[in-house]
Amino acid sequence: MWKKFTPVFKVSAGVMLVLVILGVAWPDGLETATTNIQAFIANKFGWYYLIVVTLFVIVCLVLLISPVGRIKLGKPDDKPEFSRATWIAMLFSAGMGIGLVFWGTAEPISHYATSSPTGEIGTQQGIKDALRFTFFHWGIHAWAIYGIVALVLAYFNFRHDRSGLVSSTLQPLIGKTAEGNTGRVIDILAVIATVMGVATTLGFGAVQINGGLSYLFNIPVNIIIQFIIVAIVTVLFMISAWTGLSKGIRYLSNANMVLAVILFGMIFVMGPTLFLLNIFTNTLGSYVQHLPGMSFRIAPLDPDIRQWINDWTIFYWAWWIAWSPFVGIFIARVSRGRSIREFVFTVLLVPSVIGFLWFATFGGTAISLEHEGIANISELATEESLFGVFSNYPFGMVASIIAMILIGTFFITSADSGTFVLGMMTTGGSQNPGHFIKLTWGVLLSATALALLYTGGLQALQNTMIIAALPFSIIMLLMTASFVKSLYRESRELGIGRINQGKKNKK
Repeated sequence: MWKKFTPVFKVSAGVMLVLVILGVAWPDGLETATTNIQAFIANKFGWYYLIVVTLFVIVCLVLLISPVGRIKLGKPDDKPEFSRATWIAMLFSAGMGIGLVFWGTAEPISHYATSSPTGEIGTQQGIKDALRFTFFHWGIHAWAIYGIVALVLAYFNFRHDRSGLVSSTLQPLIGKTAEGNTGRVIDILAVIATVMGVATTLGFGAVQINGGLSYLFNIPVNIIIQFIIVAIVTVLFMISAWTGLSKGIRYLSNANMVLAVILFGMIFVMGPTLFLLNIFTNTLGSYVQHLPGMSFRIAPLDPDIRQWINDWTIFYWAWWIAWSPFVGIFIARVSRGRSIREFVFTVLLVPSVIGFLWFATFGGTAISLEHEGIANISELATEESLFGVFSNYPFGMVASIIAMILIGTFFITSADSGTFVLGMMTTGGSQNPGHFIKLTWGVLLSATALALLYTGGLQALQNTMIIAALPFSIIMLLMTASFVKSLYRESRELGIGRINQGKKNKK
């Protein structure tokens, strides 16, 4: 039976199994090693992350206004498989999910009251800075990373009939070597980055569910409770994965959006509504105004601000890059039949605006409570801050229960999608990987998340994200170059962008 598995599956699964064993057998040593490597990468390659991610944004914006935007991700007569509303719900659930719930209050309140990106702690300007940089971390840059990977994969897979593997997108650059050992190494790196990205998000979800149970019912926060949470959710998402993409993930994605809208509406209506509307509008304008400067902000002469950038911006850019193979493959899978322009516009702008509304509402409410002296949200643990906000309103217990259900469904959706994508990546690009493969990856994802939590909690999760992202960022650059080269060649063959070509020929 072992011979039936691909080399990519054997090596990548073996690497992750070793990591899990090391995390359990040698937790202190692994935590020290990952911390040192993470610090080296953040200090030495922070500038690189900023430039690379901004480059992805520029490429997406060019595609948005370019004549090549009308090229379809598929054959000319291909139609989208999912409605636009379901499509947006699926990509949003896979792309942000647990992260929005986990950081919705925690990041803005931290920037306002604990570690300001500009040094303005507890001031009115600090409120503006806190939300502006939160928008920056969760906005266009994040979705450009996802969008590039998804766009390249969908273009080569559906339009040029290549396999859905990352290595297949590099054929225009490296030729047939993409099908040999070089291609396998690329796919293995993509698989490892995906596992680390998904496992980190699952770890955040387990910690926040544990935090909510602790805040509401005094259940202790420890690895045992988190193990039980992960075990229960693992069974649930494997049941969902067994039902297939068109059933399990579709239904759960729609359920996620319904629950998120309910939770959002409760806070928006019962909270400081006028303040939230004003702060959203002001922050949106400030975000657009300062976007170029924030994109390249590295603070070479201010060590405190530089450390803040390493802890937040570089961490997020690494998280999105490590998360991008999974999200990219999944979004590509559900985006067949869309034009490049429709794809870029929707993937870049729609989820970003939804995220901005979410952070302005939840983060703005947390900041308002603290700024007015009503509650000290910043003194709570990161995973408890959301529940601390809810406790200040009459519907607090109901909202907390809805939030934990939402985290659970996001958890299931992310893991469910992750097992599908990992199965696809390790079976030669199969659009319908076998149940055993998906089951194996489901168990490894959960085991990896637990091993990282056991090794060093949230810090271990963040360390491994930054480490896993660096090699895949290089692959992303190669994918982008390959895509641009192939797209340019095709646009010339189709005559796209030639204005009044017929008149010129007559002359």
